[in-house]
Amino acid sequence: MSGEPATRASPDALLALAKKEGRGHLKIFLGAAPGVGKTYAMLAAARSEIAGGRNVVVGLVETHGRRETDQMLDGFEVLARKPIVYRNQVMHEFDLDAARARKPGLLLVDEYAHTNVPGSRHPKRWQDIDELLRAGIDVWTTLNIQHLESLNDVVQKISKVRVRETVPDKVFDQADEVVLVDFPPDELLKRLAEGKVYVQDTAARAVENFFKPQNLTALRELAMRRAAERVDASLIERMQAQAIDGPWAAGERILACIGPDPVSPTVVRTAKRLADLMDAPWIAVTVERPGASLNSAARQRLDEVMKLAESLGAETQTLTGADLPAELLRFAKFENVTQIVVGRSRGGFFSELLRRSLPYELVRRTQDIAIHLVTRESDVSEPASGWLLHNRSPLRPLPFVYATLTVAAALAVSKVLTELMPIPNLSMVFMLSVLVSAINFGVWPAIYASVLSFFIYNFFFIPPLYNFTIAEPYELLALVIFLVVAIVTSAMAGRVRDQARVSAGRVRAMRRLYEFTRRLSGLATRDGIAEGAAGEIHASLARPVVVLLAEGDGLALTAAWPPEDALDTATMTAARWAYNHAEPAGADTGTLPIIPWYFVPLRIGDKALGVIGVAKDKDTPPLDSEARTLLDTLSEQTAAALERAALASEMVSARTATETERVRNTLLASVSHDFRTPLSSILGAATSLLSYGDKIGAAAKTDLLGQIKQETEGLDEMVRNLLAITRIDSGALELRRDWIDLREIVERVASAARRRSAPQRIDITMPPDLPLVRADAALAEQAIGNVVANAIVHTSKETHIVIDAQSGLSDITVRVTDNGPGIGSDILPHVFNRFVRGNGADDVHDGGEGTGLGLAIARGIMEAHGGSITVDSPVEGQPGARFVMVFPREDGAT
Repeated sequence: MSGEPATRASPDALLALAKKEGRGHLKIFLGAAPGVGKTYAMLAAARSEIAGGRNVVVGLVETHGRRETDQMLDGFEVLARKPIVYRNQVMHEFDLDAARARKPGLLLVDEYAHTNVPGSRHPKRWQDIDELLRAGIDVWTTLNIQHLESLNDVVQKISKVRVRETVPDKVFDQADEVVLVDFPPDELLKRLAEGKVYVQDTAARAVENFFKPQNLTALRELAMRRAAERVDASLIERMQAQAIDGPWAAGERILACIGPDPVSPTVVRTAKRLADLMDAPWIAVTVERPGASLNSAARQRLDEVMKLAESLGAETQTLTGADLPAELLRFAKFENVTQIVVGRSRGGFFSELLRRSLPYELVRRTQDIAIHLVTRESDVSEPASGWLLHNRSPLRPLPFVYATLTVAAALAVSKVLTELMPIPNLSMVFMLSVLVSAINFGVWPAIYASVLSFFIYNFFFIPPLYNFTIAEPYELLALVIFLVVAIVTSAMAGRVRDQARVSAGRVRAMRRLYEFTRRLSGLATRDGIAEGAAGEIHASLARPVVVLLAEGDGLALTAAWPPEDALDTATMTAARWAYNHAEPAGADTGTLPIIPWYFVPLRIGDKALGVIGVAKDKDTPPLDSEARTLLDTLSEQTAAALERAALASEMVSARTATETERVRNTLLASVSHDFRTPLSSILGAATSLLSYGDKIGAAAKTDLLGQIKQETEGLDEMVRNLLAITRIDSGALELRRDWIDLREIVERVASAARRRSAPQRIDITMPPDLPLVRADAALAEQAIGNVVANAIVHTSKETHIVIDAQSGLSDITVRVTDNGPGIGSDILPHVFNRFVRGNGADDVHDGGEGTGLGLAIARGIMEAHGGSITVDSPVEGQPGARFVMVFPREDGAT
C-alpha cells in the first residue's frame, strides 16, 4: 500500500479521534510496584481539580490501611460500595450503576486491573471503566506495570511470580494520559520496613518474594520504558491527526528498505540489530513501481526477505510509487521514522558510474533522518541488484515490433499529407505514433518509437532528403526539441498507462473481494460457507483449496475444490498445527515445510474456527506476497462469515430454548390445574368405595365406578393430546397412512361423545358413496374428535351439532357446525393457537379437556396430512360456529 502524504491528516488517526468524541477522558497513574504512591498522587491531583471547581467523586479507592491515603480521602464524596454474595460471603465491589446515575465530571476508580467478584456485570474493572468512558464520564485510575499483559512473562522472569490480574495493552494504549509515579527502590523498601505499605508480617513476606532491590529496579525501568513508548505513540497520533510534518525524535523508529537484491537480507539483519540496540520498533518496506513486475525468481527472493523481516519482529509494508526515494521519504515522515537502513551492492567502476544511487538520493532529499548504508561486494553469479532494477519489467521484442509499425503508419500518413500542410506540422503525426506506443506498449517501446521517429522524420522530410545531413541549424534545433518532447511525452504517457493499469488491478481486486463477501453473506450454514469459500479461493489463486473446520477437539474436512475426500496424516498434522498455534504451516513456512499444502488459520479474535489450505506441488511456484495477502484477506472474510453463521445459529437456538421453556412453563401451569380436577374426582370416588363399600348399594357403586372410568378416559385423552403436541413440535409426528372411510371415523367420534353423556344432539349427514381417503385413522379421529369436543364444551345442552361431509375432485371436506353462541371476534383469529382458552360457554375452549391444545393439535394433524382446517363464526348470518376440515384424497403431505 502507499504511504499517506505527510501533509495530509491520516484518515485512521482522524477516525480514532472521531471515535473518542463523546467518550470520557482516561488518565492512568502508572507505577512500578505497590506502595510507590499512585493512589496518593491521584487523590492529590484530584484535590487540585476540586479547587478548580470540578465535580469530583470517588467511585472506589483502596487505602490498604495506609494512614496518609486515608487522610487524603477526607472531603471527597465517596460512592457506597455494592454488596455481592459469593460463596456465602458478602463482598463489596464498585457500584457501576450508582456511578453512571451520579455521572460526575471526574470519577476516581482505583486498581484498573482488579478482577470483579463473579456475578458482577463485567469480569474486570477495566471493563467497568470502559463503560463509564463510553457514557462520557472522565475517569482516573491506577495501575502497576506488572499488570500489563505484554509484560506478564517478563515480570514473571524478574520476580518469579505469575501475575494473574492483567490489562490488555490495547486498553492501556487507549488512555488519553499516562502519569508515571516514580519512587526510588531504596525509599520504597524503607517505607515497606516502616509498615507504610503492608502490615509487618505481610511486609516481611513481600520483601522475601517480590520486593527485592533488583526486582524493583527492573520493574522501575520497565515502567519508565513503557511510559516513554506511550508518549511516543501519542505523539505520532497527534502528528498524523494534525498533519504535522515529521519526524520528531521523541523516540527512535527504524525503517529498512528491502528488495530482491542479495544485500537485502543483510539490510534486514542490520536493522534488527540497530532496533535491539536502541530498543526501537522497526518497519521493513519494499516499493513496487506501477505497471512493473518481477520474474518468479526475484519475487521468490523478495518474499524470502519479507519473511525474514517478519520472523525478526518487523512490521512489513509494500508501497507503490514510481519515484522510490520520494515514496520512501513520504512514508518515513508519515510513520515518524528517525533512521533508515538501505543497502547497496558494490560492483565495477562503470556499474557504479551508471547506476542511480538510492542512498545518495535519500541523503540529498532529507535533512531530518539518519541514513545507514549497508554495502556488499557484488557477485557475477548473483542477479543484478539495486533499486534501479527493482520491479523492472522484462523487455519483450513484440511491443517494439508494434512500435515500429506505428511509426511506419505515421510515415505513410505524413507522405499523404505532405502536399496539404507545412513540413513542421508533420511532426505532430509522429508525436501521435509515440503516444500510441506509450499508451499501448509502455515506456521503453515509446522511447524507442521517439528515437525512430527522430531519424525517419529527418531522413524523409528535412532537406536535403533521404540522408541524415541537416542543412540549417534551426532545423537541427527543431529536431532535438522534437526528440526531447517525444521522449518526455512517451515517459509521461507510459507512466499514466502504468498507473491506470495498477488502478484497474486494484479495482478488480476490490470487486473480487466484494463479490466474495457478498456471496458469503448469502450463505447461512457452516458447510455452505466453507464450500463457497473453497470455490472462490480456488478461482482467485488457481490452486486446489481445502477448508477444515473445528469439530469437537479436532478438525474435519468440510469443503474442497476440486472435491477431496481425505487428507493424509502428515497433512492433517500441519493443519492442526496451524489451527492450534494460529500461525501458517506447511509449504514455504518454517513449520513442516515438506507438506505440499500451505495452511492459514481461520480465527476471530482468540477464537479458532478452522484452517484453509492451498495446495503446492513441485511444479507450482510459491505463493508471492500479493497472493498471500489476498489469501489472508479472504480467510478473514471467511472467518467473519463463519462467526456470523455461528452467532445466527446460537440466536436461533437461544430463541428456540426460550420458546420451549415458555411453552413448558405454560403447559405445566395449564395441565397442573386440569389434571387436579379429574384426579380429585377419581380420588373421591375411590375413597368412597374403599371406606363405605359395604354400605353403598349396587347402583351407587356402579355410578362411582362409572365416574372413575369417565374421568380416567378424560385423563387418557388429555395425555394423548399432550403427546400429540409434543410430536408436532419436535417434527416426530409419523403418519401411518391407509385407505380409510371418514364415515366410520365420524361415527366413532359421535359414539364416544354420547358415551360421555354429551347433552347436545349430534346429527351426522354424510353421503353413502363418500370416497375413501388416504390418511392416518387414529390421528384423523383425534383431529375430528377435538373439534367435536370443542363444540360440546362450549355450547349449551339445547345446541344442535351437525357433522356433514362432501366430496370434491381431489379432497373431502368434513364440517362440524353448531348453532351455539359462536366465537367472539377477539378470539376468532387466534382460535388455533396453543393455550387459547375461553371463560365460559360464550367463548371457544378446545377439545383438549382444558389444556388449550385441542384445536392446535387438530391444525397440526391436518397440516401433516397436507390438508387444512378453518373456522367461520357466525355461520351464514346465524349464531354458531363452523369448523371446516379438508382431507386430500391422496398423499398430500408437504
